[in-house]
Amino acid sequence: MRATYFAIFVLAVGCGGSTPPPKDGDTNATDTAAPADSAAPSSSAAAETPAKEEAVSVPTTCANPGEKVCVMPEAFAKKLCSGFFPDLALYMFSPNSPWTRAYVNIKEADAWNSRSGPASDAKLTYDEEVLIISEQKPDLKGMSVSGATASYDFLRWDGTCASLTAAEMSFNKPPKPKTPPIPWRSIEDPTKSALEKDEKFAKLVVDRRKECKGATMGSVSDKCEKADKLLNLAVVEMIRKGVEVPKPQKLP
Repeated sequence: MRATYFAIFVLAVGCGGSTPPPKDGDTNATDTAAPADSAAPSSSAAAETPAKEEAVSVPTTCANPGEKVCVMPEAFAKKLCSGFFPDLALYMFSPNSPWTRAYVNIKEADAWNSRSGPASDAKLTYDEEVLIISEQKPDLKGMSVSGATASYDFLRWDGTCASLTAAEMSFNKPPKPKTPPIPWRSIEDPTKSALEKDEKFAKLVVDRRKECKGATMGSVSDKCEKADKLLNLAVVEMIRKGVEVPKPQKLP
């Protein structure tokens, strides 16, 4: 019996240069890189190429100290939600980080990124754990409006952003917080190496590679799907118990 292999596919909504996550597959599968252009760019072309925008430093403290909900600096939030950063998600979900945890309080919904960046096609599900990025309070001009509520942008475990209203979220931790699939194939080697120092985890990686045999799309075996889910759960467990991963090379 064969099952459809569900992998994360980011929908770049108005995101231009955002890099979507590859569909998950063998961690050591050989990816054929595009051949480099043999001709160096001319000096005039180089002059016309705009300078790369510098990365924003990863914050370590709340932008609103003393408030109930800890939010991130706006400049960082804007860049974070305009791209796809799975390694950074694992780094920021560290139990030692200051960021406010919240939990999806609706049965199921499509992920929507209010900042027009990429969103995962993994649906938001009840009790999914997220990190608050920013809070948008309704501007009521001093008036009292029944039903008016704040909304939140948040980071998911898969490295994408999504948004919900305050009424659709909870700050009460459930017994078993959920997560979307972790895009293992998109994770950087230093992060993988840090996690694979644990022998049991390293065995799960080997088992997954064996069962999935480099598959990146289409139908895969039930054993591959099971191995992928077990690895996903192990990644989350390792981060939650405090295993340190390095600061990612790719930053907003």
